[in-house]
Amino acid sequence: MCELLDKSWHWQAIDPSRNIARDYHLRIATDLFGWTTIERCWGRIGSRGQNITMAFDNGGDAELTVKRILQRRQSAVHRIGVDYRELR
Repeated sequence: MCELLDKSWHWQAIDPSRNIARDYHLRIATDLFGWTTIERCWGRIGSRGQNITMAFDNGGDAELTVKRILQRRQSAVHRIGVDYRELR
């Protein structure tokens, strides 16, 4: 029996003086067949945005991908000049 995952994150980066209003959602879950899925949704706050879903048969590969995504969110202040803040 495989371990079921279901965790999600939601971040926003906002700077009205520079017209930055970004929204980012990340969800990792285990489906009924034991595959680990990662769903990412991003875009401007209030817009439909974009999304992508990835499926992994190996949970280790999925965890590595999530770690890379989390590192990318943490480096936002260097890339766009605004830090993402996590919403609960």
